[in-house]
Amino acid sequence: MVIPARDEEASIGRVVKSHLGYGYSGTLTVVLADDGSSDETVKRAKEAAKGQVRELDIISVPPLPEGWSGKLWAVHNGLLRAKEIAPNAKYVLLNDADIAMAHGSVRRLVAKAERDNLALASLMARLDSRGTWGGLLVPAFIYFFQMLYPFRLANDPTENLAAAAGGCMLVRLTELEKAGGVEVIKDALIDDCALAKAIKDTTPATKIWLGLANRDAVSLRDNQSLSSIWDMVARTAYTQLKYSPALLTGTIIGLSLVFLVPPLLALTVLWHGNISITALSFASWGLMARSYRPTLTLYDRPAWEAFTLPIIAALYGAMTISSAQRHYRGEGGKWKGRTY
Repeated sequence: MVIPARDEEASIGRVVKSHLGYGYSGTLTVVLADDGSSDETVKRAKEAAKGQVRELDIISVPPLPEGWSGKLWAVHNGLLRAKEIAPNAKYVLLNDADIAMAHGSVRRLVAKAERDNLALASLMARLDSRGTWGGLLVPAFIYFFQMLYPFRLANDPTENLAAAAGGCMLVRLTELEKAGGVEVIKDALIDDCALAKAIKDTTPATKIWLGLANRDAVSLRDNQSLSSIWDMVARTAYTQLKYSPALLTGTIIGLSLVFLVPPLLALTVLWHGNISITALSFASWGLMARSYRPTLTLYDRPAWEAFTLPIIAALYGAMTISSAQRHYRGEGGKWKGRTY
């Protein structure tokens, strides 16, 4: 297992304990690749490792070379160290420093990879949805991600689409090497989906799998403030659109037509007076809300919140525009003190 970390003192202790304790009966080596943390990440990790079933191996990542993203450079060095310690390992679990795994979840993920002969198996961690903003926006993050990357298509070996969740990715090492290692995506900001694509494209019918975690994998990153969620989305939204003004324009128009126009037409019936349009608009709004219900159920949110999706879509549209603005100001991809 490789855990890249940079200034993660708030979460690293719980994450380390979740992996070093019981829950996986096989051989498991845990490597923490510290990427120049300026806080007490290493200290908290060492404290959490005391008295645990397994040992924690900590390495200091060399200075970031040109052309690499910080996270992938840390992962690359962590993989090199893991290969020294466990040269015959079959899998590597790439686990973010804010993702805590439940007891037995690694065992279940490995079992699925073995049973289904998967080159890559990943879990979309349960995100923090506390507070007003977290409750309103976080479930929608999962909802919109599934619209961009339908899991059914990503998990189909005959389809070109590939997706993964970078917080928890179990990779078969032979397939990772066949794809060229993380070097082939060394500058990717959306590194999880880029890695999934690289692996899926290596051999015809390569099988990958992405699933939703309920309690098996939990993100410890605090999403209670609007700024936290805004930064999370704005960091990579324009990257997802390939830095294209045309795709940005199309996305905003599409969001508006699908999520904003129906409720606006429904609620302005006294102004336009068209009953047929109003009926169709309410029907569209209802179908929109119905499609959102399963995600709300996953996050234990009340059903009525499904009707707030137009407001949420407007906020995500604003975050996407903000992402483009940051890019053109030279602040795109800013994360942990680095700007890409």
